[in-house]
Amino acid sequence: MLCVTDPAALSQARRELIRELREVDLAASRFREDSELTALNRRAGAPVHVSQRLFDAVALAVDVAHRTGGLVDPTVGRALRLAGYDRTFIAVRARDGSFIAVSHRSPGWGSIQLDPERLEIRAPSGVELDLGATAKAAVADAVAEAVHRTTGSGVLVSLGGDVAVAGVPPAGGWPIRIADHHDAPLSSTGPVVAVGGGGLATSGVAARRWQVRGGERHHIIDPRTGGSAITPWRTVTVTGATCVDANAASTAAVVLGADAPAWLGLRGLSARLVRDDGSVVFVGEWPRAEAQAA
Repeated sequence: MLCVTDPAALSQARRELIRELREVDLAASRFREDSELTALNRRAGAPVHVSQRLFDAVALAVDVAHRTGGLVDPTVGRALRLAGYDRTFIAVRARDGSFIAVSHRSPGWGSIQLDPERLEIRAPSGVELDLGATAKAAVADAVAEAVHRTTGSGVLVSLGGDVAVAGVPPAGGWPIRIADHHDAPLSSTGPVVAVGGGGLATSGVAARRWQVRGGERHHIIDPRTGGSAITPWRTVTVTGATCVDANAASTAAVVLGADAPAWLGLRGLSARLVRDDGSVVFVGEWPRAEAQAA
């Protein structure tokens, strides 16, 4: 979704969004045979020269891993594949449930070697990188900032639960409806919050789930176990200075589990956490009107 306060900026905003999405898909998709990331994963164990685009994307993922204490880790690509998320989600969801999923612990983000002068990346042999926790949010931030910078318009970019805002928003802020599924229609039920700047992200385990032999898996991997995170939270929504910051915190909170509210609070973040039973926990300055109405 793309919204602007100045209608004259919409066509340029669309072009910028399409260009960014195409570039990041070709550089960082785990599901394209011709992507740079696929080539990098195939050559794990050796230093690989990459484009500035992919280098920056991996460097950002490593920085997020550092800032979250390893709760959000780009080296979980193999764990995702072995859990059954080895192709686009539409194809994964269409499986008959006979896939045998296994857990896999990687060496962790600290094992990635980055050489900014040579634009080289080296991951240990057997490590597969996945940038799903950061690349999409980074695109939302980049597009919002670029459109505002070149047009002066207020901008909102929403990509599958990752929202970035730049410039002066509409009066009262951009209204965002919070839902379990990022593709829920605007007419669906759910609380609405107003966002005036920065970013907002929702991470959860309700939407991207699939059947495997003996149960279910979801796409948020706990790097500490190498399997789908065991968490009390159905969804976690966090606000941040950027969409990348918000997404890193919401994903980390899902992985962290019961300790997430305290972890978020210590970092001065505002958040809404929904348990499996539908009960809600609020952190920081998140509006409490929803709780009063319940």
